[in-house]
Amino acid sequence: MTEGTPKPALSDAEFRLFASLLRDRAGLHFDESNRFIVERRIARRIEETDTGSFASYLYQLRHGEGAEEELANLIDHLTTHETYFFRERSPLEALVREIIPELRGRAEGASRPVQIWSAGCASGEEPYSVVILGLEAGLSPGRDFQVVASDISRSVLARARTGLYRDSSFRDADESLRQRYFSRKDGVSKISDEIRRHVDFMHLNLVDEAKLALLGTMDVILCRNVIIYFDLATRRRVMKSFHDKLRPGGCLLLGHSESLANVTTAFELKHLKRDLVYRRPVLGEEPDAIWHEVARAALEASDD
Repeated sequence: MTEGTPKPALSDAEFRLFASLLRDRAGLHFDESNRFIVERRIARRIEETDTGSFASYLYQLRHGEGAEEELANLIDHLTTHETYFFRERSPLEALVREIIPELRGRAEGASRPVQIWSAGCASGEEPYSVVILGLEAGLSPGRDFQVVASDISRSVLARARTGLYRDSSFRDADESLRQRYFSRKDGVSKISDEIRRHVDFMHLNLVDEAKLALLGTMDVILCRNVIIYFDLATRRRVMKSFHDKLRPGGCLLLGHSESLANVTTAFELKHLKRDLVYRRPVLGEEPDAIWHEVARAALEASDD
């Protein structure tokens, strides 16, 4: 493309094809409301890869060599990975001070650590926060709980594994915790190896059921501020996977702005001292009848 030549616009048909590919392969939902952002960021990726056109780039994503890696690069361009330590702290405090001790107190949990999955962990602040707050609550990582963290983006996982963070990652962090668990040099904070070694990172697409099958059964799943990128059908699909992955009595923690009221009735709301969480019911226990009826009504209304 010569300098000064107008960039070709993304046609309606091409936009639908890109949106369909991103939905089917990554569960991401884009519609006319964010079409301009999608077009601009795809165009930027076309320039970076010297692909030439929207049609050529779409073919590359579908059939080209390294298509899976390039799709991951595009997803990096299209999604926001902004996060920070101790974000929405109350559910994290509920996890380490209420959920883990309760699960450890059960007969079947006393002999093993609580298995925690941070799904959509971005650059790692969330799973590292769990380990830090666990230590602050008097728990022993490795003995009382274990953390695995996943994301669809290989680039943010690479950053997470380094454990290096700028000041923006500490906007809601107590200075005492930063001093205790990080070392600072040249404007960069490095998390201590004692924390870093207790989080296992893995590349995982939440709509890839074959890869999900490789992940073991969990006691707790954190998936906060992730399903906002999914359409209703994908949310239901992912929640079914989460339900299957959770042991009975296990908990699902979503973002404060996220709800399952019109998605599924497979979980119940559990009232804790510090927060509300979703829970996979235990066979034989009575679920919260009021929540169950509200969720069912919302689900039926969404299908009308």
